[in-house]
Amino acid sequence: MGLLGIGLVAGNLLGGRLADRAVLPAICISVGTLTALSAIVAVAAGDQPAFIAAIVLFGVAAFATIPPLQTWVLDSASQAPALASAANIGAFNLAITLGSVLAGLTIEAGHGYAAPAWIGMALGLAGLAVTGLVSLRVRHPALRADADQKHRKTAQPFASSRPANPATSDTKATIGEE
Repeated sequence: MGLLGIGLVAGNLLGGRLADRAVLPAICISVGTLTALSAIVAVAAGDQPAFIAAIVLFGVAAFATIPPLQTWVLDSASQAPALASAANIGAFNLAITLGSVLAGLTIEAGHGYAAPAWIGMALGLAGLAVTGLVSLRVRHPALRADADQKHRKTAQPFASSRPANPATSDTKATIGEE
């Protein structure tokens, strides 16, 4: 457990450095590595030294995902960073809960103690697929513009029916400048 903890700390530091360089590639690299290490943990389960090494590296990869994901969420939600951060942490906790439930179900079904690592690999692949779709939308302006245009069409009626916020109106700014 101590070695896993060292891996977690090292992963957090590594994830921060990767996030500073390029957020989406850092997410893909860390989740991809975590996914591959899930399979390695499952295969190494019968060999104690290999398993320990795989678990330490798994810890590095697991916590290397957190800084780039948090950075991406905060960068994407500049209008409500506290809400976005809370939602991100909530999503982490939901994922931990669902992963634990799935792991418990696989063990209870008699698939053995290595089965949860295979579940982790499958979830990692799903995460990479979602990350790839998000990455495509971010990198290709035509996809982003199309989605933004659809959002404006659906958001317009709601926005026009709301009363103006006096704290952000131009009149207040003009009065304050005089």
